Amino acid sequence: MKLNVRTITTQIHTYYKGPYKSDNVNPGPNISKMYTSRKKIHKDKDAEPTEFEESVAQAFFDLENTNQDLKSDLKDLYINSAVQIDVSGSRKAVVIHVPYRLRKAFRKVHVKLVRELEKKFSGKDVILIATRRILRPPKKGSAVQRPRSRTLTAVHEAMLEDVVLPAEIVGKRTRYRIDGSKIMKVYLDPKERNNTEYKLETFSAVYRKLAGKDVVFEFPVTEA
Repeated sequence: MKLNVRTITTQIHTYYKGPYKSDNVNPGPNISKMYTSRKKIHKDKDAEPTEFEESVAQAFFDLENTNQDLKSDLKDLYINSAVQIDVSGSRKAVVIHVPYRLRKAFRKVHVKLVRELEKKFSGKDVILIATRRILRPPKKGSAVQRPRSRTLTAVHEAMLEDVVLPAEIVGKRTRYRIDGSKIMKVYLDPKERNNTEYKLETFSAVYRKLAGKDVVFEFPVTEA
């Protein structure tokens, strides 16, 4: 009797079709990371985070679970988005947008958090900015009033204050160039010089990218 090898092989394959299932399946490190990092980022309209945003969210999760100084403070904090911005040459900055309602909680741990994040993103300056929305002016004759905090000017001013944290702005001066364009000089409180002086160029690049305005940041010259 001649056996049909092809038929027997097909039957054996059909009988054992499908992967072996076990109750102790290890989901693997990549899937585990996805679940942990997603807890620390809530994007608008449930949009999918980018690969870079997931890496920032993962950094937040890692700090929450490994840094005793930040553990309790980071428990209820999360981010909205994150991008990288070119500063000069190969230098880059990490700009992280955080929920507006959590801005005060972020400010409490700003110095420690930024220091630890800059260690994780070695060679990159980290800037935290509250998420704010600009409302268009109401139509002529409309009874709807636009809150001042939602105007373009107000949002840009608040953004400027966020960019330079933990320093405070102590003065501003606007200068006009020959071609009619203008540049603003912003003077920062020298008390936070040690935490911000190395980032002055980054402040300018980030604000130019977000607001489209040229700003030079300096510390007031104090007389001896």
